[in-house]
Amino acid sequence: MKLILHYLRRHRGIFLLSTLFLTMEAMADLFQPAFMSMIVDKGIKDADVDRILFYGLCMLGIAMAGAVCAVMRNRFASRVSQTVGKELRRDMYHNVQLLSMENIDRLRPASIITRITNDVVQVQEFINGIMRIMVKAPITCIGAIVLILVQIPGQAPVMAGILLVAAFLIFGNMRIGYPRFGTVQKRLDRLNGVTREFLSSVRVVKAFHAEEREEEKFEDVSAEFARANTAALQTMAVFSPLISLTVNFSIVLLLWISGSSRSTEIGRLMASVNYMTQVLFAVGMISNTLNVAVRATASSARIREVLEERPAQQMPAVPLRPEIRGDICLEHVSFVYAGAGGQELGGKESAAEKHPAEENGTASGKNASHEKEALHDINIRIQAGETIGIIGSTGSGKTTLVNLIPRFYDATQGKVKIDGCDVTEIDLKLLRRVIAVVPQKALLFSGTIRENLRWGREEAGDEELYRAAETACAASFIKESPQGYDTVLGQGGVNLSGGQKQRISLARALVRNPRILILDDCTSALDAQTESDVLRGLRDMAGRATVLLVSQRISTVMRTDRILCMDNGSVEGYGTHEELMASCRAYREIYDSQIGGGSCG
Repeated sequence: MKLILHYLRRHRGIFLLSTLFLTMEAMADLFQPAFMSMIVDKGIKDADVDRILFYGLCMLGIAMAGAVCAVMRNRFASRVSQTVGKELRRDMYHNVQLLSMENIDRLRPASIITRITNDVVQVQEFINGIMRIMVKAPITCIGAIVLILVQIPGQAPVMAGILLVAAFLIFGNMRIGYPRFGTVQKRLDRLNGVTREFLSSVRVVKAFHAEEREEEKFEDVSAEFARANTAALQTMAVFSPLISLTVNFSIVLLLWISGSSRSTEIGRLMASVNYMTQVLFAVGMISNTLNVAVRATASSARIREVLEERPAQQMPAVPLRPEIRGDICLEHVSFVYAGAGGQELGGKESAAEKHPAEENGTASGKNASHEKEALHDINIRIQAGETIGIIGSTGSGKTTLVNLIPRFYDATQGKVKIDGCDVTEIDLKLLRRVIAVVPQKALLFSGTIRENLRWGREEAGDEELYRAAETACAASFIKESPQGYDTVLGQGGVNLSGGQKQRISLARALVRNPRILILDDCTSALDAQTESDVLRGLRDMAGRATVLLVSQRISTVMRTDRILCMDNGSVEGYGTHEELMASCRAYREIYDSQIGGGSCG
């Protein structure tokens, strides 16, 4: 709740103005039964038409004033609630941008989406409820009780009993409801995660005709969400009628007491019943708003977790800004994913919402003692301008290794150095500016092809775009597109083939003119001839950039300057193709399985 108050304080002026109009509206509602009692007891009883007209006009004027106040407080309430929602989303999105991959892994993308959308909506509804109802309800309740005691003084014990019982029921509602609504939001996280995973993998699902399996999975998490929501709503279903029953019982008691005493004027009795109805309405409003408050409290705690999350990576107080050439050195580097126990992150095996962990799973043999390490004691040196091939079996640590260079993650042990400087001490913006990464799964954005290419460098001219597209073998199909470089791509580039998306993704990286180019199996969707043409274009860059080429194909890496062969997070061999064929059994096994026995020639 502190989070909500913090954001409300930014708009205290409008909030107070809304409260003023709301108070005036509540007072207008409270005055109506009093004037009605005077019409009955002083106008109708004495047959005084002038009084009836006078009090009737007063009621009409008060009703009009109350309506104007209601319109104004609705306008202010909507404005503040929507503005606070916008600020919460903006601040959360900004903070997520600053977080490291480790933080995002822990929070989980689907959960972050739920917090930015659904949780913020819960807070908005609560703020809107506060400004429209929550402040009005206690004013109406207290004012109505005071006026009942003025009309019929003997009702004080009844009023005290009503308030005590209602307070007890409202407290019980909150006490039981809070954990249940927190569970609802967690179940919604899972529902969003499964939905997101299915939508991102819909082609694979259809290819394997696995719709029924995915439907069963969705049905399970949807049922869990429904059960959690039902359990939470059942709390309201029990307590709300009990509160209504309490107040209605007090109305009957009021009528019975008034009938027994036979001293109450009809108009006053009518006003008192009307005020009791207002008390019922006010208590109901308080109960409903507190139910919203329970949800908002659970949601605000989840929002605050994102806002208070601090990057796991420490930034240097005085960052280094060296002239980067592209020398890379890994000294005794080991790495363990936070919460190790899942799959390789950021690449090939990670599911939509599984928490990443070590790539090597359950290692055996010489790495058995390091089975939770994704990388173990890596020592390699790469000279500026070299093209290095990285090969190994699935889960061998290839993607994890290249993720350490642009500081997507920090090494658990050892140092990653570029041009002799520890990457943790280099200015992060400078580091990311001189490194370009092309992932295996090409990620394109909605917009034109030209706009996607300029993600590499916004100020790049058309000639640079054309040159990068030529190198990536993307120029031909771009020119054949209906609007050429101005062809609009759907979300994720859905109107392109996998190979076309990979080539545009590669061209985007080349537009940056990087000092270090990381290609993480980014030619897997290309045919052999196109891949050969792309690699030939990259070899023309020799000397201008250090290229790290991750691949599952030995034909892709065998003509690089040197090859790094990995297995179970460790280096099995590092050298030229000929050297590894002579000295590295793991490399020979890969070669034999893909090409056949013998040497390269």
